[in-house]
Amino acid sequence: MYDRFNRQINYLRISVTDRCNLRCTYCMPEEGITQLDHSEILSFEEIASFTRIAATKGFNKVRITGGEPLVRKGVVELVSMISNIEGITDLSMTTNGVLLGKYAKELKYAGLQRVNVSLDTVNPTRYRQITRVGSLDDVLNGLECARAAGLTPIKINCVVDKSSAEPDAVEVKKFAQANGFEVRFIPKMDLNAGIFGEVEGGNGGNCSICNRLRLTANGFVKPCLFSNLGYSVRGLGYEGALLKAVNAKPARGTTNHDGKFYNIGG
Repeated sequence: MYDRFNRQINYLRISVTDRCNLRCTYCMPEEGITQLDHSEILSFEEIASFTRIAATKGFNKVRITGGEPLVRKGVVELVSMISNIEGITDLSMTTNGVLLGKYAKELKYAGLQRVNVSLDTVNPTRYRQITRVGSLDDVLNGLECARAAGLTPIKINCVVDKSSAEPDAVEVKKFAQANGFEVRFIPKMDLNAGIFGEVEGGNGGNCSICNRLRLTANGFVKPCLFSNLGYSVRGLGYEGALLKAVNAKPARGTTNHDGKFYNIGG
């Protein structure tokens, strides 16, 4: 599918939950959030049905996100359902890595191809400060288990304040290079203020080549992370919501006052 600006839209990011087992300072309040009611959350069957429609329209790349996707009960089953959809050739997940050690083998067996793991520092004390509740050892174990399971190439997502020259980012890069991981530096963003930048080592933030839509956990197809626009798959139907989102995709992001990173998937 092509949007109004002749960009081929073939990448679907699916947020399966707004919940997370960390409380990163730039993403979620320390006290947590008011979580979506269970009835609002799309079932795995609804997600898979929407993805099948998207695949018939030329979408071939899917990334599962959250919140933290691995906190959603049965998410391995969803991976299996999506991996078996004809036309989906690239299936990945973004995770904080805390539970990756537990699920890496199952995810690979279910059809997940690779993972991006969020890691902003390799200093245990700093990691605890940033995540408020996390343990760096859990993530390091998750990375090793992902490598052993063959969820490769493994990419590290490192959020930076201003640049990859910051001390934490420099150490993350050294760690990634020493372990054969790829690293992507993501500038800290502000949805309400419309502050975003291009990802170093990736394609995110470059509006001129953006090829993605986002499906939120409560069933809205968003044409852009930095936009309030969203189209309900329950209200408009799968194809109707998909077509409206593609047709409404803006030339570039502006602001988003309705969503948060934890419920859109970043």
